[in-house]
Amino acid sequence: MSRPSPQSPGLLITLDGIDGTGKSTQIARLADTLRDSGHEVLVVRDPGSTEIGTKLRALLLDSTLALHRRTEAMLFMASRCEMIETVIRPALDRGTIVLSDRFLLANVVYQSIGGQVSAETLWTMGRLACGGLRPDLTLLLDMPADQAMARIQRTADRMESRGLDYMIAVRDAFCRELANVGGPTVVVDAGAAPDLVSKKILTAVTEMLGQTR
Repeated sequence: MSRPSPQSPGLLITLDGIDGTGKSTQIARLADTLRDSGHEVLVVRDPGSTEIGTKLRALLLDSTLALHRRTEAMLFMASRCEMIETVIRPALDRGTIVLSDRFLLANVVYQSIGGQVSAETLWTMGRLACGGLRPDLTLLLDMPADQAMARIQRTADRMESRGLDYMIAVRDAFCRELANVGGPTVVVDAGAAPDLVSKKILTAVTEMLGQTR
């Protein structure tokens, strides 16, 4: 992997998929590889990575408070807006590669299931909240929902507690909505061995860097 030039622009790379696909592990591996190659890397998670985002994450994922899906969606978007304006944009301006654990795609997918708010409406709301920022590359870690859920060893969060049928619908929605993210996308078989998953991700990222550096 080539060394970055002093004038290299920042890039936003997002990893998404249903819980249990290994996003956190793969983001950590990718970040280490990029740093070893001389890139400045920032890892963020959505929701989170700001004081407001951390509090909203606890409300959205760890509480039992009943929320309409549109309310839920707008809280996710508020967290993302704050993270973009106070963390991501400044990092991109410095030429940093930002790796985000989830982004708008997940918001659209999870909150559109159930029919309370449409995916089209969520895309419109989300792009307003993002202030025009879109990922330079979206990596979708994909695998069957039952296999992904079997990997989860912690207490289920709000989304996971909705059950297998919900997660199957979420996985289908990820595959369906991926084309609407507005930039390059790559689907990665998350059921493969972790080293093979890492290799596929690194190949996609290296190709992206070759086009922009």
